[in-house]
Amino acid sequence: MTNTVKPEHPSVAITGAGSGLGRDLALKLAAKGYRVFGTALQQNEVTDLDKASNGAVSLAVVDITDESAVATWVDQVSKELDDAGLDVLISNAGILTPGPLEVLPLAAVKREFDVNVFGGLSVINAFLPSLRTSRGRIVLIGAMTGRFPLPFNGPSSASKATLEALADIYRAELKPFGIDVVVAQAGNMRTGGPAKTAAALQRVADSMTDEQRALYGEAFAKFTDALNSMQGSGLSADASAERVIELVEQVPAPTRAAVGDDAEEILRLVREKSDAELDALRLQLVGLGDE
Repeated sequence: MTNTVKPEHPSVAITGAGSGLGRDLALKLAAKGYRVFGTALQQNEVTDLDKASNGAVSLAVVDITDESAVATWVDQVSKELDDAGLDVLISNAGILTPGPLEVLPLAAVKREFDVNVFGGLSVINAFLPSLRTSRGRIVLIGAMTGRFPLPFNGPSSASKATLEALADIYRAELKPFGIDVVVAQAGNMRTGGPAKTAAALQRVADSMTDEQRALYGEAFAKFTDALNSMQGSGLSADASAERVIELVEQVPAPTRAAVGDDAEEILRLVREKSDAELDALRLQLVGLGDE
């Protein structure tokens, strides 16, 4: 049995808090009495969340791939927290770059790693002095694809797999300072992501040359239909945020935990099935399995 404890008025910083899961987390944590700070991509997101939270959430427009901007934001948050330190950092910001690896421009793949991996590293490292002060917790929003990569989802699967490795390394390196590191292995969620995913899939399909379309068009269309269907039937925004908050507050901290029944099942299969069985399953899931 797990317990949940938190200090009075704990603090949390959330990247990518202007929309989707990050926005839901910010509102729910503010309602629970947390002091909430976060990053957004646009000023209208800052204004929207300030109004929605009655001023309880403090967002700043920050590109987490800009180290200077990250340093400025973290310094501002740390000064507001003064000697208390930051209790929780939720590394949530991320992008999705679907498509066949042969078709995707290398710059697009690098951009996904810049946001999903290097931007997250920049924020984590900048907050470590404050997290050491509070003996706080880092929660990385990963994905089940970090353990079960899918075809046509290469950059996202690879970046989430990298997060899994970095979490294990951080957990070992930060143990002497009492900092917990948790990976939330998310399945499909209806938190604003499905619409963005559908748009990204369409952009890739539209950008293919005739030669690329002849090679991958039919298979990518099946993948698109399967992924849109999976995301559309994923865990609700409310339930997704509540599950992540459980991981924020769970004592003792888990090292990793699924978010959603689909993630729970996939991660179980990863532990139990052979590589050949998993290869067949990943094709089946994206509509490319044998009839």
